[in-house]
Amino acid sequence: MGNRYYQGPVSDHFDGTAFFNPDGTPPRGFRDLVRWQTSGKRQDWPASVGITQTRPEALVEDLRVTMVGHASVLIQAGGLNILTDPVWSHRVSPVSFAGPARVTAPGIAFDDLPPIDAVLLSHNHYDHMDLATLKRLHGRFGMPVLTPLGNDTIVRGDVPGIDVRAGDWGDVLEGGGVTARLLRCHHWSARGTRDRSHALWCSFAVETPAGRILVMGDTGYDRGRPYQAAAEHGPYRLAIIPIGAYAPRWFMEAQHQNPEEAVAGFRASGARHAMAHHWGTFQLTDEARDEPPARLRAALAAAEITPERFRVVPPGAVWDVPD
Repeated sequence: MGNRYYQGPVSDHFDGTAFFNPDGTPPRGFRDLVRWQTSGKRQDWPASVGITQTRPEALVEDLRVTMVGHASVLIQAGGLNILTDPVWSHRVSPVSFAGPARVTAPGIAFDDLPPIDAVLLSHNHYDHMDLATLKRLHGRFGMPVLTPLGNDTIVRGDVPGIDVRAGDWGDVLEGGGVTARLLRCHHWSARGTRDRSHALWCSFAVETPAGRILVMGDTGYDRGRPYQAAAEHGPYRLAIIPIGAYAPRWFMEAQHQNPEEAVAGFRASGARHAMAHHWGTFQLTDEARDEPPARLRAALAAAEITPERFRVVPPGAVWDVPD
């Protein structure tokens, strides 16, 4: 079966059908998935965690970030409003009646969103590409979506008329006043069982009037190479870095970094500040809900980095990032 999302020339990370991580580690197969899912080591999560939703201002002149949940963050920077991997749905799954469900409400009620200038969409896994949310955003704001190759086909197929702009690693995309360079990271993609890695994944280096921001999206640590590549396009005022969905390591290491690797990546990126994401909203893996922030605090202490520089911002909370 060919690639129905993208057709293009062979490159150092595309073999003509599927994308891959150069000199990297491919995702685990079905047998390993079954081995993990039947191991019985998944920690219990609460069914729900209460939060206080916030109502953002329409415009912020400096740099403010608000955690919506998981990888969804509202970035307000120099008058621009940017959403990363927006998910307002209850489940992150191909079906609405099963699959990982929210344990926290979105930190911002959908109807309280300020005008959105652009969406950054890192890849097509269900906890990052929520087509129902993209359809709602398109209907309300008509904003551009900036994303790597192949994801544009998926989004257009479900949201007719949406302005979605796709590029390869190294390309610079513009839309809604936002300029974003697509950077390599170590991950994979799939929406089903027959489209593995048929769309690309990426991190973003985002230019804003309030400073440059690194949005890592979803990545394995990969010997630090994604952060070393990102550092070439800094310096960054802020990096938004994943810290969760990492257990068990034998299964998750290639695709999801742990908190200790997140701290190492923060140092390698050269960013002045960081915000943790990709934890605490959907139970995707085995670790307890409160483990990633606890391990992050310990890793920061061991690296002699103050926790004020690398913040854990819960859903609904707001952080005015220092200059």
